Amino acid sequence: MSWLWAIIVGLVLGLIAKAILPGKQNIPLWLTTIYGILGSILGNAVAAWVGIGETKGIDWGRHALQLAGAVLIVALGTPLWAAIRGQKKTA
Repeated sequence: MSWLWAIIVGLVLGLIAKAILPGKQNIPLWLTTIYGILGSILGNAVAAWVGIGETKGIDWGRHALQLAGAVLIVALGTPLWAAIRGQKKTA
């Protein structure tokens, strides 16, 4: 069941990250989900490093760091995907 939640959270974070970033990110939905999962992992690692990995109630700080990680991964991964696919950068 934890894999299912990772996929759902990754999809949501990836879609929000794509909405936050300016321009169009030409990456497929499956890659958006993977980038969201990677961003979530990165955000959790940073949250644990700064000491807010586990708190009582809703972990708003951890969630914000997960979203920031997803935005970073989508921003860095989209041009890499375009280069692999041989597409020109548009923006």
